[in-house]
Amino acid sequence: MPTNHIAVLVVLIGIFLGTVVQCAPLIEDPAPISDFYQLFNNPEAHLSLAKAPTTIDFIEEHGYPAERHYVTTEDGYIISLFRIPFSHNLQNQDEKRPIVFLQHGLFASSDIWPSLGPNDGLPFLLSDAGYDVWLGNTRGNRFSRNHTSLTTKNPNFWRFSWHEIGYYDIAAAIDYTLSTENGKDQEGIHYVGHSQGTTVMLVLMSSRPEYNKKIKTSHLLAPVAFMNNMDDFMVNTLSPYLGFNNLYSRLFCSQEFLPHNDFVLALFFNVCRPESVVSSFCSGNESTQVEEGRTNTTAESLFSDVSPAGVSTDQILHYMQEHQSAHFRQFDFGTKKNLKMYGSEVPPDYPTELITTKMHLWYSDNDDMSAVEDVLRLAATLPNKVMHHMEDELWDHMDFINNWKVRQYINDPIIAFINEYEDK
Repeated sequence: MPTNHIAVLVVLIGIFLGTVVQCAPLIEDPAPISDFYQLFNNPEAHLSLAKAPTTIDFIEEHGYPAERHYVTTEDGYIISLFRIPFSHNLQNQDEKRPIVFLQHGLFASSDIWPSLGPNDGLPFLLSDAGYDVWLGNTRGNRFSRNHTSLTTKNPNFWRFSWHEIGYYDIAAAIDYTLSTENGKDQEGIHYVGHSQGTTVMLVLMSSRPEYNKKIKTSHLLAPVAFMNNMDDFMVNTLSPYLGFNNLYSRLFCSQEFLPHNDFVLALFFNVCRPESVVSSFCSGNESTQVEEGRTNTTAESLFSDVSPAGVSTDQILHYMQEHQSAHFRQFDFGTKKNLKMYGSEVPPDYPTELITTKMHLWYSDNDDMSAVEDVLRLAATLPNKVMHHMEDELWDHMDFINNWKVRQYINDPIIAFINEYEDK
């Protein structure tokens, strides 16, 4: 997660905790909620804001074909998947193309993957290597804000954590890709996830082990499961308050965090554009990264234009619970509801020992969101894993996505492993 996002999180969480608001009750017809966006939506106003691009734009501007697909999950959420169906360089649309699925991290969307462009971006490299490339989006983010019966104004829409994303969203996405014309008769897909994109894969593979047979190889970049050794300022500061079922977490639960609407997105986009007089506020610690030559600042700028993408506060709470409990386990609802949900006073641990898919774990020493000790603890529970330790001592959490050398150290090796599997 970029440093500027962490700063925003600390401020906004402070606002949430300081606001006397009771967590929304579980009701079907909540009281009307003021839509403050309508206050800005004045047709007489003359403020002109440039429209932020979508994943389709990021893909098509480089000449690649792009598609958007809508998938309904078992619990009624409608998520968006973007696709590069074939390579315009190879013109291989009539050939059988193995499927690779990419899943973003917390606060992100599918936009993060093509932002590096065709020379370094993993989706483009995979497409030119002959693969059918799919980019996932979690429920609640800018591309997945629909439901069969709920609107985003209904508190029940936001009652999910990354457990539901893994259990329902990723499962539905996998099944959908394999149901397409190109996916029929394929034994499974290849999976690449970053940060929360690794958590949700571990949730799915351990909670619904039948999906192991649908995964050919799985590549977890900066894996996040056990978290008690995490050395992140935001988490260390807030988890003592939000990592338990208490007044603080009840005030914070089941809401949209960093609210997503056209006005906010357009405002972020215009403020962070290079020609904006206030664009420096979007850079975070970018100056240090530029001096060290570590970050693709073009990609960073493009991604800042379309983020934050929107999450539920329950996703954050679930991670805070992991940090405090030292367990990789399901959401803690409190003793009374835990007994009803799980039949025990504490949530059950995810049985990661049931994951039979070969899991490639990519990790580094300087990742304050995914500590080496926690990655090794996870690895000890996995019966079929390959470890990839980054030799670069400065390699951090976001380097797995936008480091200048990410193609050399991450993307090309991943493609080589996938090719090796397909060649067999």
